[in-house]
Amino acid sequence: MRDEYQPKPPNVPQIRLYQDWLQKKRGLSLDGYDALWRWSTTDLPGFWQSIWDYFELQSPTAHTAVLADDRMPGAKWFEGAQFNYAQQVFRHADAAHAAGLPAVISRNEKGVARELSWPELKRQAASLALHLKEQGLEPGDRVAAYLPNVPETIVAFLAVASLGGIWSICSPDMGTPAVLDRFRQIEPKVLIACDGVTYGMRDYDRTQVVAEMRSALPSVRHLVLLDNLGVDTQALQPFAGLAQACSRDDAEVAAFEPVWLPFDHPVWIVYSSGTTGLPKPIVHGHGGIAIVMLAHLVLHSDIGCSYKPNNLGERFHWYSSTGWVMWNAQMAGLLNGTTCCIYDGNPGGPRDKPDWTTLWRFGADVKATFFGAGAAFFANCMKAQIDLSTCGDLTNVRALGTTGSPLSADVQNWVNAQFERIGTPGMWWSNISGGTDFAGAFIGGNRELPLVPGEMQCRLLGCAVEAWNEQGEPVIGEVGELVCARPIPSMPLYFWNDEGNKRYLSSYFDMYPGIWRHGDWLKVTPTGSCIIYGRSDATINRHGMRMGTSELYAAVEALPEVLDSMVVDLEYLGRESYMPLFVVLRPGVQLDDAMKAKLNGAIRTALSPRFIPDEIFQVLEIPRTLTGKKQELPVKKLLLGQPVDKVVNKDAMANPASLDFYVELAKRRPAA
Repeated sequence: MRDEYQPKPPNVPQIRLYQDWLQKKRGLSLDGYDALWRWSTTDLPGFWQSIWDYFELQSPTAHTAVLADDRMPGAKWFEGAQFNYAQQVFRHADAAHAAGLPAVISRNEKGVARELSWPELKRQAASLALHLKEQGLEPGDRVAAYLPNVPETIVAFLAVASLGGIWSICSPDMGTPAVLDRFRQIEPKVLIACDGVTYGMRDYDRTQVVAEMRSALPSVRHLVLLDNLGVDTQALQPFAGLAQACSRDDAEVAAFEPVWLPFDHPVWIVYSSGTTGLPKPIVHGHGGIAIVMLAHLVLHSDIGCSYKPNNLGERFHWYSSTGWVMWNAQMAGLLNGTTCCIYDGNPGGPRDKPDWTTLWRFGADVKATFFGAGAAFFANCMKAQIDLSTCGDLTNVRALGTTGSPLSADVQNWVNAQFERIGTPGMWWSNISGGTDFAGAFIGGNRELPLVPGEMQCRLLGCAVEAWNEQGEPVIGEVGELVCARPIPSMPLYFWNDEGNKRYLSSYFDMYPGIWRHGDWLKVTPTGSCIIYGRSDATINRHGMRMGTSELYAAVEALPEVLDSMVVDLEYLGRESYMPLFVVLRPGVQLDDAMKAKLNGAIRTALSPRFIPDEIFQVLEIPRTLTGKKQELPVKKLLLGQPVDKVVNKDAMANPASLDFYVELAKRRPAA
């Protein structure tokens, strides 16, 4: 095995190490990143075989072909190979431990600090796996998890994956109906849940929710319970304590090894953030997820064990709840032996006294080298005008990551200035854009390319991403539909219980058969960098000019009086569009004529007079999903006259009460 822990100069990007390997082992000398990307997207077997070899992935049986069936959907990858996600993680246990690197470092809002060594991670996962096996868990059985972002959740996933069980998780901040909408579809055999959670310095007892879940899921034969709050759980008997199930330390645990599975054996089921109907249960495979995660995290986000400041190793943090696919991406750092730094709680501090230094102080405490979060987090930090010099020693941070929504140039420049003041100029960002749908990124970073605030550096290797115009032609320098013209290994195997692949096909292949349509507006610049303009189904089309909502938000939210905003464009056949703007203003600021003029002026200056809204409304909150995305499409449908229960699942929202204003507004508007 290649020595992942041999120190290398920290100024050598991981992608450069890969390209040097390509030249040495494959004789490939490609001139510039564009040539490398084009090779990776035209010679798919050659590229993905190189990733298999570069990371020295293991299988007891050889694969007969890298890509046996080159089509979407239905591509067949590495047929004949066997794989196990957990086995790939545990490969690093001995070497990483010998190098003095922990596997998981965690903190929570109450200040509880924990560290999990690699041997202990492996021992606990083996112990729990044996417990689940004794309860009858077999390959293909589903395990539903209702757990927070704590080390036990990672242990539980690895235990399930090691047996070939299919993992599916919901965050405990989700309401019972939203959770059941997901778990009922997959009929889990085992439920692993917590007794409660802490968020915003408030404790939330979840024992009643767990009882309701077990009652509503007749397929569940066994409950494993995490004692997270220490509340009375007698009413939930019978159950096994998670701590006890992970506590075995005997010869059988020491000898335990994950089972070898077909490369495309299901590893987990994640759920789309669809706004209507039941959430789509998306099934991903062990091998496809691991190989894509390694290529993305290591080569593009430059996360790897070759970087060892102060002999700490790489300490990778990306803030997420367990209900967001970035939790899966955070955990994937373990695939390459990287230390994962996880935080359980509200990144904005207590609800009654917001503190946007909370996560930064955590990063300083754990000596994070890579610090990632959603774009909204960084925007909130700028709005709050925090001072990073008060957050502890952040000089170990060498890279920042963001996703979830477009990051404005203003926010990126503000964060850069903060780091420059604390002595870390020239901060590198890995701005990524991808999705739960394929548990990966299409667009991301490259430490060797120019970094322009407001842009993403490149299309990722192996991802044949293009912007297509209305004629289905690729365009450069123009905004178009983001499509992926060739398959990648982490695309869904299928949707659970999707007869004839109907939902799968309608989700991604309805517009361009055989071509993945992602649902974002994308511009590929002449230099190869990329700009995401928001969801293509929430596009503004004013007087023949199309624009993504993110550009308008950047203009409006740059005003110090504006905390948040949302715009929707209502188009009717044969009628002019109606475009209202909704704004959340700072306390004490009123939406008077002067404020309206300021908002309109910002839009006129930054965009065009065409995009001046028809009306502006001051609201208390912008409706958002549990992962922080603005609910543009549901509000658009509401204002077009559709009933609220048909356009949005309130239990999948972070602030369902915020919809009341829009429902009343819809009643006052004439029907379309």
